[in-house]
Amino acid sequence: MRVQYNNMMRSVNAVTKRDATCRCLAGRGLPRRQPVLAVRAASSPPNVLEDCKVLVAGATGGTGKAVIEALFAKNVPVRALVRDTTKGGSSGLAGLGNSTEMVRGDVFQFASLPPALEGCTAVICCTGARDPRDPLGPFNVDFQGTLNLIAAAKQKGVKKFVLVSSIGADDLVNPLNLFWGILFWKKRAEEELQRSGLTYTIVRPGGLKTKLRQGETAGNVVMAAPGTFGVPPVKKSGSILRSQVADVCVAALTEPAAANKVVEVIAEKDAPVRSLGELFAGVNWF
Repeated sequence: MRVQYNNMMRSVNAVTKRDATCRCLAGRGLPRRQPVLAVRAASSPPNVLEDCKVLVAGATGGTGKAVIEALFAKNVPVRALVRDTTKGGSSGLAGLGNSTEMVRGDVFQFASLPPALEGCTAVICCTGARDPRDPLGPFNVDFQGTLNLIAAAKQKGVKKFVLVSSIGADDLVNPLNLFWGILFWKKRAEEELQRSGLTYTIVRPGGLKTKLRQGETAGNVVMAAPGTFGVPPVKKSGSILRSQVADVCVAALTEPAAANKVVEVIAEKDAPVRSLGELFAGVNWF
């Protein structure tokens, strides 16, 4: 496994010349650290993604479906990466709108990815290991599969890559790492994306919720610099709706302040309301 890991590390270390940013995607920059801000999605801005097509990896998962719904709400053409297009349709993707195109591909099989990315200007990666019985799951899915997608995105000239990771990725001593080092491998994938030369945004959500319990309120999204949230009592923790994570991911495609940043997100009912642009602009780091 170590040899395989080293080979994958070398395969993405070569940095290509960055393509000029298309008009529908964010700019670049690494601004300085500022205080934590919070956000609740404001009214939808004019659609500036109309000339783009976004590939969503992990499309049949809960977060992937939420991302597709958020893109569809903005009339953005979507290409859902699925291993089995028939299974993808039965998983509810076919009902997410006419602009959703399902394409066969597997992050484990690099050769399947460049054709799937043909014509796409952005990628939102929502993949993640699910089977706790598979000791190689986090390495294969969260690291190697992500590296394959990064390499394919570079090859096809993708302009923006949004990666959904997790809070606690900076913390080696974290109970989630008992699941075969899942946060360790997520962090390694983050680092490879940062070194890839692609314009990126890494979104680290807290505990993911698909829907609210009776009487529960969603709260407003709180965004912070990497390393802010984690395991109590050392660090503050929290949860967030998948739909809120999806809104953050989609906003990252167009907000200039989101370029080349790692952000952590949870939701709190008492958090102040900020626009998504303010949110990204307020989370700055070195």
